[in-house]
Formats: sequence, C-alpha cells, structure tokens
Amino acid sequence: MSDNAAYLATQSLTVLVPVYNEEESLQQFAVEMNKFLDKTPVTTTVLFVNDGSTDGSLAILRNICRQDSRYEFISLSHNRGLSTAIKAGIDHCRTTLLGYIDSDIQTSPLDFLKFFEFFPQYDMVNGIRAKRQDTFVKKLSSKIANGVRRTLINDGIQDTGCPLKIMKIEYARRIPLFHGMHRFLGALVQLQGGKVHQMPVQHFPRFAGTAKYNLWNRAWKPLVDTFGFRWIRSRWKNYEIGEEQRGTAASA
Repeated sequence: MSDNAAYLATQSLTVLVPVYNEEESLQQFAVEMNKFLDKTPVTTTVLFVNDGSTDGSLAILRNICRQDSRYEFISLSHNRGLSTAIKAGIDHCRTTLLGYIDSDIQTSPLDFLKFFEFFPQYDMVNGIRAKRQDTFVKKLSSKIANGVRRTLINDGIQDTGCPLKIMKIEYARRIPLFHGMHRFLGALVQLQGGKVHQMPVQHFPRFAGTAKYNLWNRAWKPLVDTFGFRWIRSRWKNYEIGEEQRGTAASA
C-alpha cells in the first residue's frame, strides 16, 4: 500500500458549505455533491453553515439533512459574513480533513477527488479556476485584487478566491477569525509552516441566484483586509513541543 493510500485509509473529511440566500441552487447542489459522496475514498460529511439566510434556504437545508445522514447543518442566528461562516464550520468539524466549496455550483465537488493524491505530503490543496465563467466586472475586480495582493504579501497563492480547498484540520483550527479571513486561508496555512499545493479545477457559470459580491467588496475591501493580514503576519508566532509528560487527571 502506498503512503497516500495508507494515509487516506485513516482519514475522514468534512466538506464545509457556507450558505447565504441560495434557495434556488441548493437542491441541485446536493445532486452534484452526491456524485462526489458516492466516489470519495474517505468517510465524508457535508456540513452546511447557514449564514442567517432570509429566503427559504434554511427550510431546504433541513429537508436535505433529514433525508440523507451524510448531510448536516448549523445555522447562525444572524448574517455574519463568509469569514465567520467558515470559522463556525471549522469549530464544528469533527474530522481530520476539512474541505470547502460554495453552494452556487460554479465549481464541481468531483474535483475534490483529484485533491486527495497530494496528501499527506501537502497540508492544503487549493484550486485554481481554469477558464473562469464570470462576468467582465467580476474578472476585472478579481484581477485587480490579486495584483494588489501579490504586491503586498507575495504569498504565491494564484487564486485565493477559488472556493475549492481541502486542508488538514490541525492547520484549520489554528486559523484566527478576523474580517476577510476567508481571503487568506492558504497564506494562513503557510504562516504555520504548512505546504500548499495548487491545481486547476473546472469553473462554470452560476447555476441560479445572484452573486453576493460587487466591485466594491471585490476590490476595495480585499485591499483593506490585505493590510490587516500584513499586520497579523508581522506578529505571528509558532511553537513546537520538544518534550511532554502528562498525567491522568484525577476524577472528581
């Protein structure tokens, strides 16, 4: 058995899916996700994080999870934004690997299958959206944001906005919650000494609904968040345990 196969035999995966007002795409998303669940080599759970949706998303999530035990959900009491939704999902993850995908079906869960071959030698695999099927404004704003990012932090992550990632849970748990955190997941793994592999993935036009981002929050906000990340990076500390001896706590 190869090192990769031996590693995967001991692993489990939670696929984190943030949801905010995506009632038009959720049923089809489950259809696409089931294609991956039927092929995944590791025990997998899909965890929806409802970020205070005001449409019918929560009712649909309840129904999906009721019908299939591979699906679970948590629901935030109010809309807190993508970074908070991701952090809430990390905090509720009970597996050794954490995946992330959006519910708009612009990326395919089946591409996760190609990610597994890069573990355990890498600590995170990040997708790169090939042949992006987005509007001109969306492409332009992302190009500007990525250019500024490369200039200011030079982390080498080619497509930080790609919503297709898998990482080891020990790295995910050490990621701090701050505004815009979701834009720096790869860089935050690297700050911990982790290795990130990047690979092309499929990209499709939005299945239904409307995008939650515009030129303002795709260009200006990432610039502000990048300065915040630079501050965090300048003060980041890691540690390693050299030796340990722990006793068994006495029961009350």
